[in-house]
This record gives sequence, structure tokens and C-alpha cells, in this order.
Amino acid sequence: MSRIDVRKTYKLYIGGQFPRSESGRSYVVNDAKGKLLANAAQASRKDARDAVVAARAAFGGWSGRTAYNRAQVVYRIAEVLEGRREQFEAELRAAEGITAAKARTYVDAAIDRLVWYAGWADKITQVVGNANPVAGPYFNLSTPEPSGVIAVVAPRGALLGLVSVVAPAIITGNTVVVIASEDNPLTAITLGEVMATSDLPGGVVNVLTGSQAEIAPWLASHMDVNGIDLTGVEDAELAAELEVAAADNLKRVRRPAPGTDWLAEPALDRMTQFLETKTVWHPIGV
Repeated sequence: MSRIDVRKTYKLYIGGQFPRSESGRSYVVNDAKGKLLANAAQASRKDARDAVVAARAAFGGWSGRTAYNRAQVVYRIAEVLEGRREQFEAELRAAEGITAAKARTYVDAAIDRLVWYAGWADKITQVVGNANPVAGPYFNLSTPEPSGVIAVVAPRGALLGLVSVVAPAIITGNTVVVIASEDNPLTAITLGEVMATSDLPGGVVNVLTGSQAEIAPWLASHMDVNGIDLTGVEDAELAAELEVAAADNLKRVRRPAPGTDWLAEPALDRMTQFLETKTVWHPIGV
């Protein structure tokens, strides 16, 4: 007897849960040949607000953990991703129309990138923090601290690009609200499933799927969002509008990066972009 496949329902990932959009909307996601791949939830303004609330609630606990513990959690994400690599390779082949070898390369690179950033968790402070020389009987110490809630517009790189923008933000203690690639959103939700089973506290990473032009302005103008990464914004006019909106509460802004080669070696700037330097003076001998 023949059976009907159980089709996967791609929802949002907010606060460690997988809700449908409160609007009840969805949109069609096609594969590389233009054929129906799945339906994805189309996030609304309310979903974006809910994601920011979840990210803010998670920030205190996540930023308060030791850097070593955050490294363990991010390394665990890499472990779980390694165990589900065949699923991710299949999703990348379907969504992007790439070869099996190329898909394997991207999955390998995503896993390795998570491990690379995990390794930096307890080292970045020593690299960018310091004891400053001063003329007087004082210690003057500078140390980096996370900015808070970061909105991220993810690039088209459905897995590697997504990991490359999310991992550096969370490894330094920030929490994030991600707008997944509008054309290739499905892998982002599958990655959310990995995070939900990787000891990552709910709310540290929140994933919205849908229209950049609809969701991003609400995040850019949201007064409880501390920074915005516009890496995946391809519309120059939209990017300019988001920068202006972000200025209202002095958000840190990372500008779009079209044409980025995500297979290139990562640098420290994605970690330092959303760190703030706190300097403390303390009298010597007291």
C-alpha cells in the first residue's frame, strides 16, 4: 500500500519554541529549478517584537555565563550539526541547486566555523582588552562587554553565511534576532532545530522567515535592539533606510557586505563589532 509523505512544516524559531506566525501567513519557497520546495512562515511585526522580547529575556543569563561555558554550548551546536550533516547537505542541494561535493564543502565549513568561534570565546577579552598606562597611582583596565540584543539580516548563504553572522554575535555574549534569507530560509529553521537540542538557552537565537523589507524596519527602529547587522541586505535604498532608523537609539550598525566569500578565513571583526569597551579606574593599594 502506498503512503503519503509527512511534509515538514517550517515555522519560526522564537524563545526556543517553533511557533507559526501570529498573522497566519506563509509564503512559497521554490527550489533552484523553480519548483515548490515548501511553505515557510511569513513573520510579521508582532513576531519581530516577540523575538526581541525573547532575546532580551535571555540576554542576562547568556551574557552572565562564563566565556568557557558559552564555548561549550557553541561547540555542542557543531557536534549536533555534524550528526545531521546529511540532512543539511540534502537541503542545500535542493535549495541552491549545487552539487553534492559543494554542499559537503559548505556543511564542513559551517561546522568548522562554529568550532573556530567557540575557540575564541575565552580568548577575545585578552586580545581586545588591556591594562592602560596612566600617570598616577591607579589601575586603568579596559574589558569588552556584549552590546545586548542584535538584529541580523542573514545573507543568501543558507547555512555557512548564516553561521558566519550568528556565531560571532552569540559567542561574545549577545543574543540575536535573525531574519533568514528570504529565498533560502528553510535551512535556517533546520539549524534552529539543531540549536534547540544543543543546550543553547531559548531566546539566545531567534529566527524569523519572510520579507526583509517588511520585518527589518521594525527591528532597526526597535528601541530595545542594541545593534543591527545588515550583511544580507542587497537593496541599497533599504539599507540606507535601516541605518537612519537605527540611529534613533544609537544602535551599532554593520553595513551590507555584498559578494562576501563565506569560504574565506574568518576574522575577529565580526566578534568585536558588537562588543563595547568598559574602562574601570581603581586606586592602587586600596
